[in-house]
Amino acid sequence: MSFTSYMDQALAAARAAGERGEVPVGAVLISPDGAVLSAAGNRTRELSDPTAHAEILAIRQACAAAGSERLTGHRLYVTLEPCAMCAAAIAAARIERLYYGAADPKSGGVAHGAKVFTRAQTHHSPEVYDGLAAADSEELLKTFFAARRTG
Repeated sequence: MSFTSYMDQALAAARAAGERGEVPVGAVLISPDGAVLSAAGNRTRELSDPTAHAEILAIRQACAAAGSERLTGHRLYVTLEPCAMCAAAIAAARIERLYYGAADPKSGGVAHGAKVFTRAQTHHSPEVYDGLAAADSEELLKTFFAARRTG
């Protein structure tokens, strides 16, 4: 599979989250051999859990599938720049590479805000690739929030 197909799966998870009334963010976690271990969309409202971000749910599922709290060599594709909480979880899981779509100047924790991976206290920093399917990711979010403002 190519980068695009993995991000397409993350976008599908984001769309499904939006259809459930959740902020449309999706994440897909890929094993070192290219297998999709997990795919998730936000479920904070559904689960009444502020930690139920797409990235956290995908990491939890992948760790359970791998039988380990570490995901060394794994890749995470997410439609929106992870927040500080999710970035910390990515570091704790030792994910090798992070690919994300839309930047999040307001709540991001990678290139904006806390910039978690640049901190001396961060034990692991993944390789980060941003802007993957950014326009599609941004459009999902803009459409979602525009509908809430007019509805």
